[in-house]
Amino acid sequence: QVQLVESGGGLVQAGGSLRLSCAVSGSIFSINVMGWYRQGPGKQRELVAAITSGGTTNYPDSVKGRFTISRDDAKNTVSLQMDSLKPEDTAVYYCNARRLAITRTYDYWGQGTQVTVSS
Repeated sequence: QVQLVESGGGLVQAGGSLRLSCAVSGSIFSINVMGWYRQGPGKQRELVAAITSGGTTNYPDSVKGRFTISRDDAKNTVSLQMDSLKPEDTAVYYCNARRLAITRTYDYWGQGTQVTVSS
């Protein structure tokens, strides 16, 4: 099992910055990919950033150049630096840990943290 606890959400004006953090505990050695997802009002949950155990990162075009994911293995944390925020970035942001097994994928989720960007 893996436990995830997010922090750092809040209200910010457009153009501002926020940094989200995710504290990871449990079977950390089994995690292959860490990611941040978001779900806006009336929308499906979508990936905003991912980082593999080897440090490879992935971002969708909507946040590329504005968001940066990083990991601190010594502190067992994953962070998401969000710059140049836009009102459309408003959503609940979720930390995700993914374990890839031979026959299936295991996903673990945090409780989510609200990010609101005002225009």
